[in-house]
Amino acid sequence: MSGSSARSLREASAPPIGYRSAAPADREAVEAIDDSFTTDRIYEVVADDSGFALRERGVEPPLVKVFPEDPEDAEDFEDAGEGTGGAGDGEGPGGSHVEVAVAGDEVCGFVACGIEEWHSRLVVHQIAVAPAHRGRGIGAALMERACAYGRRAGARTAWLEVTNVNAPAIRAYRRMGFELCGLDTTFYRGTASEGETALFMSRELDTR
Repeated sequence: MSGSSARSLREASAPPIGYRSAAPADREAVEAIDDSFTTDRIYEVVADDSGFALRERGVEPPLVKVFPEDPEDAEDFEDAGEGTGGAGDGEGPGGSHVEVAVAGDEVCGFVACGIEEWHSRLVVHQIAVAPAHRGRGIGAALMERACAYGRRAGARTAWLEVTNVNAPAIRAYRRMGFELCGLDTTFYRGTASEGETALFMSRELDTR
């Protein structure tokens, strides 16, 4: 059996994916999702006095990236379960919002986002899909739910940050309608990702 046939068979037998706002009971499952990735391509930032450009290049052996735990992610999730609308509405007092993807009883993906009201922007803090469920459109569906939340809140743009070595995510975000809008070569200085470049991507939201 070919690899594509085996994958199709697994997908056909997999439980359907459902989507909903996060509940406090989802926190442990969300925190357990493996958001690491492996890539044999990265985006190299080429900069000079007149601007910058991205150049895709191969890496050998493939790069394996494991993200360190971020205490702020846990704080955002705590807010998401304590909104004024009641537990499980996915909204928090600071404007944080978490949506989850569920396969059967398993939380297999999530997106955490928030609204910056002063310039009507939806900020996508984090989006992740468990490795066994990648390639099924779950990330795109979660992003659309985040953008829908942004539109309801009056956001005019969606914005996110991604490291230049995460070529799979950059390509996925472009398919979702995001475009490169800036970068910061010092963003990760003093962190485990030092030496990488933060890329900023944005997408217009139709709020009419």
